[in-house]
Amino acid sequence: MLDRFSIPQRRHFLKLLGAGLPAAIGLRASSAATAGKNLVKIVEFDAAGVRTGVVEVEKVEKPLAEWKKQLAPEDFEVTRRAATERPFTGRYANNHANGLYRCVCCNTALFDSKTKFESGTGWPSFWQPVAKENVTLKQDNSFGMQRTEVLCTRCESHLGHVFDDGPPPTHLRYCMNSAAMTFVARGQQSAAKTS
Repeated sequence: MLDRFSIPQRRHFLKLLGAGLPAAIGLRASSAATAGKNLVKIVEFDAAGVRTGVVEVEKVEKPLAEWKKQLAPEDFEVTRRAATERPFTGRYANNHANGLYRCVCCNTALFDSKTKFESGTGWPSFWQPVAKENVTLKQDNSFGMQRTEVLCTRCESHLGHVFDDGPPPTHLRYCMNSAAMTFVARGQQSAAKTS
C-alpha cells in the first residue's frame, strides 16, 4: 500500500515544519519574557505638554521599604498609605504656573495646569486628567463614605478623590494631594523617576 504523501511531498512538509518551528519557539520565548511583567498603557507627553502617544510600559512595583527611601515622609504617607494632606498646606494649592503635574513616584503625567481651577477646598483641583489612561478610578468606602479614589495607573500611588461638583465642561473635581505630584513648568524637562 502506498503512503498518502510521496517522498518529495514529505520533504517539502518537513522543510516547512523546520522553518516554522524556530519562529514558533521565538514567539513563545518573547511572550514568555513579557508574561511575568505587569504592563499598562499610559499616554506620554513631551516637555511642552504635547501628547506624544500611547505606550505600553511596565508597572512600577516596589516594596514599601523602597518607596519610603525614595519619597519624602509626607509624600510616602499620601501616595503609599492613602493619607490626605491638610487643606491649604500643600505646595501646589495656590500654584498658577503653566505646566504639567506628574506623579511624584513614577513621573507619569497626570494633570495639565490648563484644567486646574480654584475650588475653595484647599487642595489642587482639576476638571479632568491630562489623559484618562494615566489615572485609575477605584471605589473607596473608607470612613463610612462612598467616594471615588484616583490612583496613578503606572505605580498605583494614591492621588486623591474625584467628585461630581466641578465646573463645566466635565462637572468633575479631581481633588488631589500636592504631596502626590511634582509640577514641571511647560518647556522644562522633568526628572525621570520610573524605576
